[in-house]
Amino acid sequence: MAIPGKALVSRSSCIILVGLAATAPVRADDFTLSDAWSDTKLYFTSPLRWNSTDWMLFGGTLAAVGAAHQFDGSVRDHFAGKTPALTGKDKNSTRDAAPAAAMVAGTWVLGWVLEAPAGRVEAYRMLEAGALSSITTEILKYGAGRARPNETLRVDDWRKGGSSFPSLHVSAAFAIGTVFAESGGDDYRWFRRVVGYGMGAGIAYARLHGNVHWLSDVVAGTAIGVYTGAFTLNRRNLKDSPVAINVVPMDAGGLSLQFTYTPR
Repeated sequence: MAIPGKALVSRSSCIILVGLAATAPVRADDFTLSDAWSDTKLYFTSPLRWNSTDWMLFGGTLAAVGAAHQFDGSVRDHFAGKTPALTGKDKNSTRDAAPAAAMVAGTWVLGWVLEAPAGRVEAYRMLEAGALSSITTEILKYGAGRARPNETLRVDDWRKGGSSFPSLHVSAAFAIGTVFAESGGDDYRWFRRVVGYGMGAGIAYARLHGNVHWLSDVVAGTAIGVYTGAFTLNRRNLKDSPVAINVVPMDAGGLSLQFTYTPR
């Protein structure tokens, strides 16, 4: 079922995050555009560096998404009933994106007011995590093409051009919330974790309550967000990477994509 304007609505959280990035300075102390490009390359090649523990966690994540899929129908029935209105509308998209955007903006403003560079860098890392998780989610959405629970009565309505799996709002919220929760000192770690992960959990609940996502969409979005937030925080440990990707201009015109791997 094609719903006019659906693509614009589902991407509202990305629009808000990009707007925040456009109003911020290009760099803040140790965070530059070069860092962002380097992080992007490392992020999308990270499976090449996963160890056995990482692959076990990945397998566990797939199992969790599969288990959640078994309850997709019952969770939808709980929130929307067995005969929900199939309007395909997401009237609360902007509302559900606002908490994550406010967390980024609030962190940057507080860092600016207090003249604390670390606060501004934390905000930029939130933006980076939100952007990387959003790109990953959009790629998976395109491949899955799953219809939303307010568009179809079928749980397994895949490859129909839908945008349900995974949840963009949830992945961006948990990416930003994870950076907030695990940044700074340990004096207020409990508070940061309650606020950061609580914000993500609240948005996940709102997406289910609004009947715009299946339970497995939310679980997958949570996994993407938490992984991306953790990756962004640990990026300094990945700078010395055996994998390198570079885009080089060619003499005859065009660009050459160079991929190198140096065994350790």
